[in-house]
Amino acid sequence: MGSEALRKIFLEFFQKRGHTVVPSSSLLPDDPSVLLTTAGMQQFKPYFIGKADPIKDFGSLNTASIQKSFRTSDIDEVGDERHLTFFEMMGNFSFGGYFKEEAIKYAYDFFKEIGLPIQYVTVFAGDPSTSSGQGVPKDEESKKIWEKLGIGDIREEGRQDNFWGPTGNEGPCGPTTEIYIKGTEIWNIVFNEYYQHPDKTLEKLKTPGVDTGMGLERLCMVSQGKENIFETDLFTPFMEMLPEFLSDSTKRIIVDHARAIVFLIGDGVLPSNKDAGYILRRLIRRFIVRVRGYSNEYFTLLGNIADHYKDVYFELNREKIFPVFRDELSKFEKTLVAGELELGKLSTIDAVSAFKLYESYGLPYEVIKDLGKEKTKNLTREDFDKEFAKHQEISRAGQERKFGGHGLLLDTGELKAANEEELKTVTRLHTATHLLQAALKKVLGETVHQAGSDITVERTRFDFTFDRKLTPEELKNTEQLVNTAIEKDLSMEYKEMPFEEAIATGALYSPREKYPAQVKVYSAWNPQTQEVFSRELCGGPHVTHTGELGHFKILKEEAVGAGVRRLRAVLD
Repeated sequence: MGSEALRKIFLEFFQKRGHTVVPSSSLLPDDPSVLLTTAGMQQFKPYFIGKADPIKDFGSLNTASIQKSFRTSDIDEVGDERHLTFFEMMGNFSFGGYFKEEAIKYAYDFFKEIGLPIQYVTVFAGDPSTSSGQGVPKDEESKKIWEKLGIGDIREEGRQDNFWGPTGNEGPCGPTTEIYIKGTEIWNIVFNEYYQHPDKTLEKLKTPGVDTGMGLERLCMVSQGKENIFETDLFTPFMEMLPEFLSDSTKRIIVDHARAIVFLIGDGVLPSNKDAGYILRRLIRRFIVRVRGYSNEYFTLLGNIADHYKDVYFELNREKIFPVFRDELSKFEKTLVAGELELGKLSTIDAVSAFKLYESYGLPYEVIKDLGKEKTKNLTREDFDKEFAKHQEISRAGQERKFGGHGLLLDTGELKAANEEELKTVTRLHTATHLLQAALKKVLGETVHQAGSDITVERTRFDFTFDRKLTPEELKNTEQLVNTAIEKDLSMEYKEMPFEEAIATGALYSPREKYPAQVKVYSAWNPQTQEVFSRELCGGPHVTHTGELGHFKILKEEAVGAGVRRLRAVLD
């Protein structure tokens, strides 16, 4: 069965059973505890912990999706028969609508519908003690449900295999049951019964939920009777574009990285030296080195991948992807030749010399390993990362700074700042984002709502609900309104008040968030004339007067999903 048929059948299967089909969210998550979206449940995390209302947003307690996902931990492993960076995760989710019996029965019926017999399943064997000293009981209920369905081979596994932890440092978690077909783990069904706190202690959730994940690539492999995922129709059209003389490992790296590049750029990631941008830069440079060895037809493969997926993920197009790749290619080619010459002078390459090659010529670890070959036999990722960490100005691990209601990990989350100077910059951009949302409502209408934001020292990124591309005139008017508000040097003040009173003032707020009884309402206004330009529930930080912001400029407008647009803007 082809991948497109499997997509359709999966979503229709759950739609018929009362699930709302939700489009994939971006690879850039709203969750500040993770760098990139790694699982289908991430966009639903607020619903699992009761911070958002699924009935209000989806009209149902149950949803299904096929989520774009990315695992950075597998970059070094790509090239074998199973590891990927970018992949698609099929899943069904319930936020109190149903639990173990229905979830297991749905999975059983789905495989029956597509004609794939279940080989065996695993259930959680229980854990008498955890790192926090708490025990978690054995999942007897799931075992009995599988037995009732006639599954004879039921295996019990421990915490490492059958207890799913939260995404990031804290969040929903619980025991799992896993389904195997032809010796391959296909579907992981997680029963979110607990909430894990940062100190690893577990607390029982008031409303347990269901979070499932089934890799489309693996499902295609067993459905199509292939030996590995790279033989499926998700990869063969692109593998066949490459010369026969290339090794299977090289072909897999090239195609995997090409897919990852296309999807990361499609979701607005730009090459840089930190966070998701650094991941993209590593992949682009490794891709260039691998392809450069036999050709320079980078754009043919990237373009074909974008064309192949654009009917499913319409944010993918050559016009968006090619300029970003071309710019990075130009930058890298200028240093690659010099870097290769320097690398050639070295008899061996250890972590210190590898980092110098990275620092001086921009050669990532993977590229140094690719080019250095035998010279790098004793160079490990662990040693390179340790050397890299020595040269970082500020260690990001575990550092946290609080801005009112905004939890901020340095260099990640909605606001990103590494030091006090950067904090001043993101504060200005954060305030400008308030003005931007207000301006969009004035230009496009009150149906516009915030759908996410991400602020770094370079720019603000604002996602909002709207069903079409903005016209040049609408963009110009939006920009002008923001700059007019800046020129008027409006006061940026806040008042604390009860939530219901705040809403009655017309203050903007996120309908997906749950707010405390007392909230802060920030207003950009003229105290003399009482004119209000922007009023919004927020925890800060903000400037005191809009005149501090400088000049506001919109750089780019694009689609990021069904009915969601994205603006990137700067202050200069």
